[in-house]
Amino acid sequence: MKNTVFQKGRAIPAPRMIRLLATILALLMLLPCIAACQQTSDQTGGQQSSSTTPEATTPESTTPKEEEQQKPIEHIDYVANTKLDMTSDSLKIEATVKSYIDGDTTHFYVEESADFPEGVIKARYLAIDTPESTGRLEEWGKAAAAHTKETLKDAYAIMLESDTNKWNKDNNGRHLLWVWYKVDENSDWRNLNIEILQSGYAVASNSGQNRYGKICMAALNQATKEKLYVHSGEKDPSYPYGEATEITLKELRTNRDEYLGVKVAVEGVVAQDTNGTLYLEEYDPESDKYYGVQVYYGYTFDPFAKEDLKTGNRVHIVGTFQYAEVVNAYQIAGLEVDVMKPGDPTFTHLIEKNQTISYTEINDLADFVNGTTDITIGDEDVSFANNELALYTSASISGLTVKSYSVTKQGDNKGAISLYCEKDGVEFTVRTIVLRENGELVTPDRFVGKTIDVKGVIDSYTPENSDQAQIQIRIFALGNITIH
Repeated sequence: MKNTVFQKGRAIPAPRMIRLLATILALLMLLPCIAACQQTSDQTGGQQSSSTTPEATTPESTTPKEEEQQKPIEHIDYVANTKLDMTSDSLKIEATVKSYIDGDTTHFYVEESADFPEGVIKARYLAIDTPESTGRLEEWGKAAAAHTKETLKDAYAIMLESDTNKWNKDNNGRHLLWVWYKVDENSDWRNLNIEILQSGYAVASNSGQNRYGKICMAALNQATKEKLYVHSGEKDPSYPYGEATEITLKELRTNRDEYLGVKVAVEGVVAQDTNGTLYLEEYDPESDKYYGVQVYYGYTFDPFAKEDLKTGNRVHIVGTFQYAEVVNAYQIAGLEVDVMKPGDPTFTHLIEKNQTISYTEINDLADFVNGTTDITIGDEDVSFANNELALYTSASISGLTVKSYSVTKQGDNKGAISLYCEKDGVEFTVRTIVLRENGELVTPDRFVGKTIDVKGVIDSYTPENSDQAQIQIRIFALGNITIH
């Protein structure tokens, strides 16, 4: 029998085992040589086989794609490269600013004509969509609005251009326009629509389907690569993130500056609903007064949610408290709503229908116009003007004698009347909306020289060439004026 070696249950012939051991011994003797050769290769820049050394993780060359990513982004001023062609078939008209609305909407004064008989254009900027800053506050909305305002405020001249050979409007009756401006007399026209895209304050809105489509898309793509504002992925420092602060209307009105820019939740009864604006009021038993606030929900508000905001309904409002320069007033805007979650305190919702409107009687007009009331704020009494405390609340005044009037002659309020009245030696203004009876416009001669009783909402207006708001009572129905 041949000699055998048993290993793990397997028999190996002895000669084969001897040859196997010799081979292993030879390999062991070669290991120091292999290691030395590897070290020499490393020192002389030879190709390394190990991926665990630092040198192995650093590539000695980059791919074309990597080289492209490492190149600095070349900024192109597409605005400067875009010229206004005064000989093109588009329509053009010079303008001045009437009021700033938000980043992509501005109202302009223009010369009266057949196209613009009232001398006003409500312009919706073509190709762009900036975040909301009025009806629904969104991230970067205030920044976009501020950019538009600052640009046009300092402009030497402004030119409005149509996209085609006629003046086109959107579904809200606003003219769809290109807005151009000059920084001084000798400068070229700059396209503000493209500038807003290039600066990162807007996203596209049919940007490629218009007169300057290719340039708009190039400006937008550049702003996206540069990660500017709405494309930055960063938080907007002026946007109120987080949960709403739930407060009373008295707290809001008497600590106004503390809540500017803050998301708030308030409750009250809708005293009036008109043209996208609510007047919300709430009674405070401690001071025996009603406090009110103006709430703006705009024209694109959810129609199902709007049903809850009718006059006489008690509602829970969640939105941002802000100053609206276009109406020179403080208001809650950017209402948060979810019709799928009725009663959720996180959102605006209905509490109860068919509540009574207070129409607080103002008996002492002199005290209302000129008097003050002390309100305890913290540990001290603070004096407030009575007429300011009453802002946006419902009220009634009897025995006003109409002395004179004025009528709005242009714009959306053409035909609205201001009645300049007097009671016990105190002057006060009654302002109506456009009133009609049996389809006919109500004219002021119906009231002049008469004594009237009125029911409406206390609000304010800013006279032409003034930045000082004046208090008045606003009337929303002919039936709320009684003539004696």
